[in-house]
Amino acid sequence: MVTSLAVVVVLIVGLVGWTLYQNTYDIREEKVTISGGSVPLQGVLALPEHGDGPFGLVVFVHGDGPVDATHETFYRPVWEAFAKAGYASLSWDKPGVNGAPGNWLDQSMDDRAAETEAAIEWARGRSDVDPSRIGLWGASQAGWVMPKVVNLDPDVAFVIAVGPAINWLQQGEFNTLAELSERNASADAFEKARVDRAKNLDQLARDATFGDLVASGEADGLTEDRWNFIRKNYRSDARADLETVKVPVLLIIGGQDVNVDVADTERVYREVLDAPGQLVVEKYPDATHSIVDKNLEDSEVMSALVAVLAPRSIFAPGYLADQTAFLEGIHG
Repeated sequence: MVTSLAVVVVLIVGLVGWTLYQNTYDIREEKVTISGGSVPLQGVLALPEHGDGPFGLVVFVHGDGPVDATHETFYRPVWEAFAKAGYASLSWDKPGVNGAPGNWLDQSMDDRAAETEAAIEWARGRSDVDPSRIGLWGASQAGWVMPKVVNLDPDVAFVIAVGPAINWLQQGEFNTLAELSERNASADAFEKARVDRAKNLDQLARDATFGDLVASGEADGLTEDRWNFIRKNYRSDARADLETVKVPVLLIIGGQDVNVDVADTERVYREVLDAPGQLVVEKYPDATHSIVDKNLEDSEVMSALVAVLAPRSIFAPGYLADQTAFLEGIHG
């Protein structure tokens, strides 16, 4: 009995130690307040563990949703990989998240671009940041933001785009149909989705208020803030802004992405970013929108265990290394 208890204690202590080890990263995190924009931003600057710099800097641009500075620690393995390439990372809570001032649902894509540019200008004032090596990393919705930032700031050095969409309305339709197909939905479900979409587009074309939506019985779980966010942004299309991007771009896409039509994204990126050596495309055939293996993401238990016990392994093989190699090649 005593021996069995001792074994259990040793196992528990070992598991705790392993978990702490796996969730300790070779970076120095500094909480910062980023000034210069419409509201102060609550941020985290993740620096390489050793040295005073100046370091290159990757500025993180979130996707959709109420994302905090670390994306619930999802970013930390990426920050560590960038630190190994000599780059710091800068990220912040979206307005309204973690008590930050403002409301991210009040933002247009232009607002988000202005916010990002303000963060870049703030970072240029730090002695530990190399202003000639500041670039952008962004996922999903950031695909509409980052090209705007590059147009605002000709000194941005590079872009890493993870699962970005091109056209807001096309992306929404693709997502709806892809998720229905994945669930083997009935023909009636597809027809209902088609009718609901037509009604939604009609409301947007008429610039209907949320009150109009409620009165017509078409609110369908939307909040007023969310509807107004859609009204501000549903015309978003990345192509025109992408056509003026001249810096190196790494496009990362998952073959099992049901959020974004990555085939369309890759086609447009290849058409538009056609300067020799400008575009690098990395594809992960078994990965989802988050660049996590689909089988892993589909299992809530396994994905939770990996996220805690081996967080660097949550991503598709090669994802971290490919980004590190891209950064190392920027000024190589």
